[in-house]
Amino acid sequence: MEQLSYYVSVGAFAVVMICWLVFAGAFFLRKKPEKAPDAVKAPRSWLGIALQGVSYGFVWAMHRTPAFSSFTGDQYWLNIVLQLIAVALSISSVALTMAAIRELGKQWSFEARLVEGHMLITSGPYNLVRHPIYTAMLGKLIATGIVISHWAVLVPAVLVFITGTYIRTRFEEKLLRDAFGQEFERWKARVPGLIPTMRG
Repeated sequence: MEQLSYYVSVGAFAVVMICWLVFAGAFFLRKKPEKAPDAVKAPRSWLGIALQGVSYGFVWAMHRTPAFSSFTGDQYWLNIVLQLIAVALSISSVALTMAAIRELGKQWSFEARLVEGHMLITSGPYNLVRHPIYTAMLGKLIATGIVISHWAVLVPAVLVFITGTYIRTRFEEKLLRDAFGQEFERWKARVPGLIPTMRG
């Protein structure tokens, strides 16, 4: 069982790293739509992005040793299950990211902002959660932590990520609420923020 656990860990690591390349490519290598001028921004939203970055720093910097050792110690069967979950999370996170970016088109941005002619997007992955890209980022964080880091590192990393996401989404949603009023409130009441089936 220990040897099987090791090989599953190696395979899961490979899949998660490949998904990271695709995940990055979804942002940086995509065909960029015609840029729309900003109508209003929320520059302080960068604080949330900074905290999200810190959370990723935790799991990338604090690796398990030796490499590909069990995430769960001697519970090798549980490690195998978690490594497979990491693969599923990583693949689904990439798919969710690509779908969300495609749905947003020229409205997508690193900075919380509205563009001229901004529309409230509620279709595709935005009918599942209000912030699918952050959902995908959380999925990638957890998957990466499982394949390379320690549970004692992953837990605070997730808490820091959620804190950063809370800050970021409050700025984003204020912009949307101010722009779309009751249309936004109806969407918010119907669609969870970050985790499907969980409100907030």
